[in-house]
Amino acid sequence: MPQLVSVHSFRGGTGKSNTTANVATLLASEGRQVGVIDLDIQSPGIHVIFGFDQDRSMKHSLNDYLWGDCELRATAHDVTPENGRPGGRIWLVPSSMRPADIARVMQEGYDVNRLNEGFRGLVDELSLDVLLLDTHPGINEETLLSIAMSNALVIVLRPDQQDYEGTQVTVAVARKLGVPRMLLVVNKAPGVFDPGEIRNRVEQAYDCPVAAVLPHSDELMVLSSDGVFALRYPDHPLTGLYRTIASQLEG
Repeated sequence: MPQLVSVHSFRGGTGKSNTTANVATLLASEGRQVGVIDLDIQSPGIHVIFGFDQDRSMKHSLNDYLWGDCELRATAHDVTPENGRPGGRIWLVPSSMRPADIARVMQEGYDVNRLNEGFRGLVDELSLDVLLLDTHPGINEETLLSIAMSNALVIVLRPDQQDYEGTQVTVAVARKLGVPRMLLVVNKAPGVFDPGEIRNRVEQAYDCPVAAVLPHSDELMVLSSDGVFALRYPDHPLTGLYRTIASQLEG
């Protein structure tokens, strides 16, 4: 059964999009057909990590679909890396970075109900094994809908008191929505913290499994979203942890 996975954080700046991009890439490297939808419509960005140039390569975006101007399949762009393993592919549905489109979203909104229909149709048309939804931080209407539709929810948080409190809200909402499976990813953990202690504390606090504790990485900071970390540093310990997350999402 195809997996529909929301990747969420209560606050921005957690590394949610980087986590999504790396997990998608590693799933594709194992021969999976992977879709990624940028649901952060007001502040999109995951296309940058995949090296997708909207000005050159984008005819349609998620915005066009939500406004009824095209089908969702027309917004899906193949961003599979050239050195990817044969068979696996990554299809990206970007949200528009054009200022006029972002302004229109904020002023007019869009038909949120089209999301459900579009997700299911895209899975069928592209024969996807996994569809990753890179959500907007916080809690809003489209985030609630995507979480409610998902087979799994991955919540990315930092070892930070504001993140801990916000994650508590997200976990509670997800349980009310009946999400079948939740995983936590603790990101940007300082080297002075013991990963095992962080895992135990977080799992006990939320009664939810931790898929991985990702340490702060200077290499990731230097990369600055200019590419997928797992491709630039395939043997790095952080890539191994991303792979651990990916293995837990394979259906």
